[in-house]
Amino acid sequence: MGLLALGTPLDWPEAKKNADHVREWGIEQLLAIWRRAKGKEGNALLWGDEIEYLVVAFDDKSRTVKLSLRQADILAALAADEALCQKGGCVPDLQTVTHEGETCPIFHPEFGRFMLEATPGKPWGIGLKDLLDVERNMKWRRVIAKEHMNANEYPITLTTFPRLGTKNSLCPEYPISGERLRSQFLPDEIANPHIRFPTLAANIRSRRGRKVEINVPIFHDDNTPAKFNDPTVDYRLHNWPEDDDVRNGAAHDDSIYMDAMAFGMGSCCLQITFQAKNITEGRTLYDQLSPLGPIMLALTAATPIYKGFLADTDARWNQISRAVDDRTREELGEASLQHDRWRVPKSRYASNSTYIAQDPRLRKEYMDPTLVVDQNLKQRLMDGGMDDLLATHFAHLFIRDPLVIFAEDLKELDLTKTDHFENLQSTNWQHMRFKPPPPDKETGWRVEFRPMEIQMTDFENAAFSIFIVLVTRAILSFDLNFYLPIPLTTENMETAHTRNAVLDRKFHFRKDPMPPRPTKTNGTSTGCSTPAYRPSRPATPTGPVEDEHALMTIDEIINGQPSSCCSDPNSCFPGLIPLVESYLAGMNIDVQTRCELIRYLDLIRKRASGELWTNAKWIREYVRGHPEYKRDSVAGEGVTYDLLKKVEAITQNEGRSGLGAEMFLAGWDKVEKGTNGSVHGLDV
Repeated sequence: MGLLALGTPLDWPEAKKNADHVREWGIEQLLAIWRRAKGKEGNALLWGDEIEYLVVAFDDKSRTVKLSLRQADILAALAADEALCQKGGCVPDLQTVTHEGETCPIFHPEFGRFMLEATPGKPWGIGLKDLLDVERNMKWRRVIAKEHMNANEYPITLTTFPRLGTKNSLCPEYPISGERLRSQFLPDEIANPHIRFPTLAANIRSRRGRKVEINVPIFHDDNTPAKFNDPTVDYRLHNWPEDDDVRNGAAHDDSIYMDAMAFGMGSCCLQITFQAKNITEGRTLYDQLSPLGPIMLALTAATPIYKGFLADTDARWNQISRAVDDRTREELGEASLQHDRWRVPKSRYASNSTYIAQDPRLRKEYMDPTLVVDQNLKQRLMDGGMDDLLATHFAHLFIRDPLVIFAEDLKELDLTKTDHFENLQSTNWQHMRFKPPPPDKETGWRVEFRPMEIQMTDFENAAFSIFIVLVTRAILSFDLNFYLPIPLTTENMETAHTRNAVLDRKFHFRKDPMPPRPTKTNGTSTGCSTPAYRPSRPATPTGPVEDEHALMTIDEIINGQPSSCCSDPNSCFPGLIPLVESYLAGMNIDVQTRCELIRYLDLIRKRASGELWTNAKWIREYVRGHPEYKRDSVAGEGVTYDLLKKVEAITQNEGRSGLGAEMFLAGWDKVEKGTNGSVHGLDV
């Protein structure tokens, strides 16, 4: 999250009047960036990761755990730490620090007042030995964060707090049903008090014309009612006009119902941002990483509980999508178009709908046939010199309305800034984001990979970060082609939410990613520079698009298809890890570095094969095996307390004590059976 601007925010009626104004100025700022940076050449690839934490407070005497709403106090303590500041660690929203030498991590506020974000103090390089510092740095961040918290608080990396939205889940508690969120379950005070966040939540609700509507399928266990109706919903509440939502059917049968932005934007994730050497490389990475998004979402699945109930899904993405869905009834197709310009197929938090690389392998059949574009803004971009593909991409993002407008920003257009452009760009939360260079820095063109779920441990988060970095190296080195029709990527994103999708479901994926001619890697490379592009590119493919892809398991996509599964053994998908290993084989790296990298790849390999469990499966099975669980889909206070104490211990021991070994170790002899046959880790 970038620096938070200050100003006088406009409520939705006034913001709506100025929406076209902001869009037009945003396009002019984008064109200014384009003219200034389209020919920008950078150095070797740089990248960075973002880790988000939930801050929880334990009460061991009462066996309860709550979300701590002390974000501001913790950030202030971090900013006041002189020793940390001297090493470059800082909170940019509160201070500016200059430094020399190795830098400490940087901490940022997030939407939830119970959240922290941490990034490395400076970008990572592509040197393979640099990758070995990532896990250590992640552990360092957690240690620093914990040192600036109360003794009973802990920074946990779970996607969601299991009982968010239930009684006695916040510390301190506040009255629910405030003016901004108008939620039955959450107080306004749960959001960061910076004016941007409550305004964002209120304007999403106001633009939509009702509260956001989140319904997650309930997991039906042995004693779950055959027709489950969320017992926490209050149909008698009459504080706000939006309280009529539930009486009008907002809460669905057999679903866990939630009604506020905080249920989505209060989720944590693992994001990776790559800086490309130039715009061409950035556009290539954006396109080629896009089909991998659903695969990595399923592989990192970690979200089986909402509002104290076990869900029949494993991932967070759709819940965030619904939590910020500001589409009106007309845009959703629930009413005829009278006031709005078009029907909009997706929420502004959704999977990608565009490809942007000027690649002859990109066929028109891959494009989204339902794509909505502001043709006037697209023409303005093209008149300004932007090519059709990129103009289409940004003109699609700009069909949305700006949600938070500060009155002070409407006085004068400043082409040295990006405030109006970022107003739209930063509130299009797609699973990939293409980021132009900011005007005041040496930063280059960047691509943000956004779908992965945060994992319990720093080892896991480092492993997934390093894996996706190595995949980008293989993509560029071997000129890999993962193009898939966009509607199939959209379908894959839905599939990725399915319970145990990593083992039980198949995903559309391209069968042959290799170029039609042999390629060579530089055998003397150290891995410290971006592989060069070949001077020629393959011709546009011909033949039916349907023949280019097939349904595959996650295991087949990650580890490769056995020849017995292919009609033509030479056409088997090689697997992402074998492709990465082929890339590493061409690098001049020492044995120790190679062994360390293999340790991370082994986790990915075994998660994909099912030999190791996802976080979602472990959490679900832990709850189902807990002695207080009644097989009714309810994760009560005691169950949640024990679960989070186990997660805290797993964070520190990473399966070495036997606890959580199903996620880390292949040795099943280090776990013991719990009640009802479920597997429990041994106590630390």
